[in-house]
Amino acid sequence: MQLPVMPPVPPMLAKSVSGIPAGMFYEPKWDGFRSIIFRDGDEVEIGSRNERPMTRYFPEVIEAVKANLPTRCVIDGEIVVASPGKQGLDWDALGQRIHPAASRVALLSEQTPASFVAFDLLALGDESYLDRPFGERRAALEKALAPARAPIHLTLGTTDPAVAAEWFQLFEGAGLDGLVAKPLDEPYQPDKRVMKKVKHERTADCVVAGYRVHKSGPDAIGSLLLGLYGEDGKLASVGVVGAFPMARRKELMVELQPLVTTFDDHPWAWAAHEAGERTPRRNEVSRWNSGKDLSFVPLRPERVVEVRYDHMEGARFRHTAQFARWRPDRDPHSCTYAQLEQPVRFDIADILT
Repeated sequence: MQLPVMPPVPPMLAKSVSGIPAGMFYEPKWDGFRSIIFRDGDEVEIGSRNERPMTRYFPEVIEAVKANLPTRCVIDGEIVVASPGKQGLDWDALGQRIHPAASRVALLSEQTPASFVAFDLLALGDESYLDRPFGERRAALEKALAPARAPIHLTLGTTDPAVAAEWFQLFEGAGLDGLVAKPLDEPYQPDKRVMKKVKHERTADCVVAGYRVHKSGPDAIGSLLLGLYGEDGKLASVGVVGAFPMARRKELMVELQPLVTTFDDHPWAWAAHEAGERTPRRNEVSRWNSGKDLSFVPLRPERVVEVRYDHMEGARFRHTAQFARWRPDRDPHSCTYAQLEQPVRFDIADILT
């Protein structure tokens, strides 16, 4: 492979902001695997955010690249899996695509095929586009991808903040993650937070039902395990909160000791896990956390915490929640899914152009 921009290239990043900034180019924020695709004829490589190649996991994307992208190019984008049943993006199905067995990779490429959504151009032919302003890169990308067909897509984009605000509300129902705002006059800057991202932020009152120990040692909390009660009255595992200063982690370890219990009467005992209920034990063995101890210390589900979250993936928080405040005034059994805001469903097919 001989390209003007060669792998690995860390992608350009975005900094979180609270509102839609003015005077920029706006795109939907796709919730998938950030990927830079390098193509030189029949040679194709898919780079990831951590700069490790993902080429072997997406054979159907490789074939689509050969059929749809320019013969020699480097394009930044996102690999996503759209679930017809959910009419939106399916993060869980995408996560399953990273599998060590070639036979499983081949099977999943047929059962849950992925798409590539392009949103920036780093090189075309013999020319590097890294130093060109984004407005020029976007125009060249639109021209280069004009003949492309699914599963290769060009992301929607607009300079109208009113349209962007409408997308921000509508597209969440299809599993998208917010908005990305890009300055039209900036070059591509790998690993720099040049762009802005606007994400949904909501709050929920959750039950603290366990904790994991911090990697620094047994005297500090790593994360608190959060639960919500379902209509069946059972406590479901919905995620974790864990961004605490070290001093606070050590204080929490002392504060929570009176709540430590056994699994005998805990809602997330092995019996609940084996019955198919949503418990943290689902993740104790994970190819995403190879060698990492994901076991936890059970707590009596008596303490309530208010957390900030962006959106749900099925029955759990899509990302790690953020601590807001303790809620000693809340009855743990009042912490149910009913409090969560449900976005209006929106068909992903109306977004993938």
